[in-house]
Amino acid sequence: MRHARRRVVRRVTRLAAVGGLLLGATMVTRAVASEPRVPEAVPFSTAEETPVGPGAGLVSRLGTSRTAGSWIGADGRTVVAVTDEKAAAEVRGAGAEAKMVRHSMDDFKSAAKTLGSAPRVPGTAWAMDYRSNEVVVRGDSTVSSGDWSELTEVADGIGGFVRMERTGGTFTTRLNGAQPILSTAGRCSAGFNVTDGEREFILTAGHCGPDGSVWFADDQGRQEVGTTIGGSFPGDDYSLIEYAGGRAGEGAEVVAVGDGKGVRITGVADPAVGQRIFRSGSTSGLRDGEVTALNATVNYPEGTVGGLVESNVCAEPGDSGGPMFSEGIALGVTSGGSGDCATGGTTYFQPVTKALSDLGVRLIVAPGADGDAAAPSPAPSEAGAAPDTASPGSSTPVRGIVPDPSTLLARLADPQNVGPGLLVIGGSLVALVASRWIRAEQDRKAYRRHYSATWG
Repeated sequence: MRHARRRVVRRVTRLAAVGGLLLGATMVTRAVASEPRVPEAVPFSTAEETPVGPGAGLVSRLGTSRTAGSWIGADGRTVVAVTDEKAAAEVRGAGAEAKMVRHSMDDFKSAAKTLGSAPRVPGTAWAMDYRSNEVVVRGDSTVSSGDWSELTEVADGIGGFVRMERTGGTFTTRLNGAQPILSTAGRCSAGFNVTDGEREFILTAGHCGPDGSVWFADDQGRQEVGTTIGGSFPGDDYSLIEYAGGRAGEGAEVVAVGDGKGVRITGVADPAVGQRIFRSGSTSGLRDGEVTALNATVNYPEGTVGGLVESNVCAEPGDSGGPMFSEGIALGVTSGGSGDCATGGTTYFQPVTKALSDLGVRLIVAPGADGDAAAPSPAPSEAGAAPDTASPGSSTPVRGIVPDPSTLLARLADPQNVGPGLLVIGGSLVALVASRWIRAEQDRKAYRRHYSATWG
């Protein structure tokens, strides 16, 4: 009777072990299959810079001594600031509007050079306001009255076309695309996806982290995005994050704008003053505003950055590096500014064109039906439409444009996916081996008893 019970126990144990092996294998297979894969290469195209609009073209042709910038008027027409009647006639002949001004682009550059050679005061910024024909110097709440007084003396020495303005808040980088990326350096937003022809990267702000910074898509450090491999800050404000899996994956040409929606990027260009722009960031989402000035210089606490685009669109900490675009055209990545999206403020952007040129990479855009790059939308300065009619670009659902490049080993070690299945398999193997060993030991003892009884 006792031997019969033992046989039943051994059989039940073996059946349970075999069932455990099958169950564990099924759990592991399903868990691994559900894990995000390192993306394979997907079809995409790269964009050349969109040709400049008529305003920039006229300014370039007429020269810096006869012009003082261009902008988009409220009616959508291109306006060019000129310093003589002959230049004005050429502008009108090209179908644009001419505005006579006193100070030229050469005067603006000279003023900016003088301001830049003065002792550096964190919390100050200056930019060229083409529409008012002035250089505007701003000081935030951190600038002392003594420093502001000294900077005002420098401005007075330049001439009456330098305007001094106090502004609320503080000029800070927006550390902390539109999707969030996190590292030990802080939180930023992904900007645009770019490629050097072999590898693919995220273009984001340079102040987000030094070379070697490792970025993740989650705050638990499980979904590694990539590593910062190069950039410039201060001076400029851009950097490259190389994808850990080497590929951006599906949706590389899309920037997120919130609620699972995205905008398809079709080209790259420099913005124009008066142009309506859109900015997306992981903190404040999609916001719109207008380009107010170009060639801005900002004295952040961390250092001075020049050549920025100034705008009245709001931004908040965590929006750094996020994309700025209009009509599907990539224009800049968020650098910093003052204020927030409750009270408004000033935000500065690193132009994408300079970043791409300096880094030797090209913007990834969607392939067309024939495999070529999608035709870029016309820049607002060329379209002849009023700025308030501009849109972000063509909408599309957004997927996880930040991939999970985790390895098979990492997936196997994660207790939230395949871990339970591995435990079941391990326990089943132990039970199966134990049942075999117990049977063998019992058979050995039975044989010894039989041998002893037979031979005495």
